[in-house]
Amino acid sequence: MRFHNILFPGSVPESLEEVVHQEVHEAGRTPIRETGNPGRSETAQAPPFFHDLNLDQIIEAVTAGWKQYDLAPFYYTRLSDLDAILYRQEVMKDLEEKPVMEAVRLFSKRMHSMRERLDEARELGDYKYSGERRFMIAVETYCQAVDGLLESLSEFKLNSRGLRAFRDYLSEYLMSDDFADMVAELEKLKSDISAVRYCLLLRNGSVTVRPYNSEPDYSAAVEETFAKFRHGTARSHSLESRRWMGMNHIEAQVLDRVALLYPDTFRALDAFYEGHRGYLNRKIARFDREIQFYVAYLAYIDKCRGGGLTFCIPRVSKTSKEISGREVFDLALAGKLAGGTAAVVPNDFFLTGPERVFVVSGPNHGGKTTFARTIGQLHYLAALGCPVPGTEVRLFLFDHLFTHFEQEEDITSLRGKLQSDLVRIRQILEQATPQSVIVMNEMFSSTTLKDAVYLSKKVMDEISRLDLLGVWVTFLDELSSLNEKTVSMVSAVDPQNPAIRTYKLGRRPADGLAYALAIAQKYHVTYDRLKERIKA
Repeated sequence: MRFHNILFPGSVPESLEEVVHQEVHEAGRTPIRETGNPGRSETAQAPPFFHDLNLDQIIEAVTAGWKQYDLAPFYYTRLSDLDAILYRQEVMKDLEEKPVMEAVRLFSKRMHSMRERLDEARELGDYKYSGERRFMIAVETYCQAVDGLLESLSEFKLNSRGLRAFRDYLSEYLMSDDFADMVAELEKLKSDISAVRYCLLLRNGSVTVRPYNSEPDYSAAVEETFAKFRHGTARSHSLESRRWMGMNHIEAQVLDRVALLYPDTFRALDAFYEGHRGYLNRKIARFDREIQFYVAYLAYIDKCRGGGLTFCIPRVSKTSKEISGREVFDLALAGKLAGGTAAVVPNDFFLTGPERVFVVSGPNHGGKTTFARTIGQLHYLAALGCPVPGTEVRLFLFDHLFTHFEQEEDITSLRGKLQSDLVRIRQILEQATPQSVIVMNEMFSSTTLKDAVYLSKKVMDEISRLDLLGVWVTFLDELSSLNEKTVSMVSAVDPQNPAIRTYKLGRRPADGLAYALAIAQKYHVTYDRLKERIKA
């Protein structure tokens, strides 16, 4: 049987499979962690750049409705292999087809119901037969889930290696002797239990359980007697119970006595429970959890597709640093604005030849930082194998992603803001390699213009020497034309009213106003503030 994993191509070490099988056998539910698999283990903590790029907001929103699956570690673990990225992209494309997605959702719904029945069985505690009956229902639901999924997937033309391999695995699994024997035993047991009939005699506070001897069923006669009082269809006052409430000790004792009337049937129930406690196939259990990585992300971006926003499967390269994107946007911002009246403004970008770093300048609140975050988000989401915001996007597969955003001064560190900036950027440059990506926002704003220009040029020289890809949001126009690796991007304003931001960025020379605008805002003498003062 060839299928091993829906998140990664290739095999999973047998030692890991044994661990997973043991967890499933003991807990009766999907395992939460995979360990001992270099390069594929889940990362429990978010990468340090998540907050700067608002990726933490994106992943929190993506996984909000899937808490039971603990999906966040999957999103914390990027891929470094191009084939693994392509493998996930193929699965994403298949699941974009509505019938395929509906089949997977139905499978997941049934598996969730199965886990609820197992929870109920455990909650019953000492109520043996009722717990075993809940277990039997769980197994039946599981069989329906896997059989229904195979039937649906067999009708579709699947292009992804992952789903095709899982479909083949399901086919072999359902044809196996173990599964066939379990289903046959389950069907016979269901038939035997449905044939159980008994009578209850309630007298003087006592309950007597005795065999059923073809006594008449008076329910039909009662309904017939009261039918003449019916006037139209009665409004239902029933309430749906959201949680099964178990049974009481009297019901349990009745059931124990019914078992004495049908010893063979209840011995078969005991045997089914003991013989199939490890029924949950470890690979199917893993699939049930891992497929939610795709389902959750696709559900999130589907909510963002309003207002003309588009997503695409990016082309990712490990060698070419010529990156580009059309109509790209900040996914965190799109998620917040989805369904509202405000629109997300997309942008285009490209780097060719020796170009490596976008130097972004322009007025404050003009979309500069949003653009920088967008570049970082695109690279990280692409490294997960996910569709990304935009059309015709080409990206670079990085080894490390670094961010340097302004932070509040920490008085406990005994460092000033300038020293803190210098220490942080030095640590980044010491760790960076020519395969790294860096996103920086407003460095050295706490010092003089002369010193800021001097220090920034030194940092840019090192970035150029390392041949890093990156974005630098700055008020220093001098950086935009420092060398052949820097590209100037400027956020535009309405030509008729400079106070109105368009949130569009274009490749054009810096206009020399960025630093002046920063100073004007610092001392509250911007156009808007001056107008307010004049009115006052």
